[in-house]
Amino acid sequence: MLGWALTFLIIALIAGVLGFGGVAAISANIAQIIFVVFIVLFAVALVASALRKRSPR
Repeated sequence: MLGWALTFLIIALIAGVLGFGGVAAISANIAQIIFVVFIVLFAVALVASALRKRSPR
């Protein structure tokens, strides 16, 4: 998922350099949304992993 975010970021940068403002804005927004989803899923995975490794009492 992080790879997708980086891909859209690169597309946005290239489109911005070439003057395609609309495509650059849309690609940057998509990259930002995917990155936020990645961060949330990463945090959930860390919490789940920590809870799973806790020894029963």
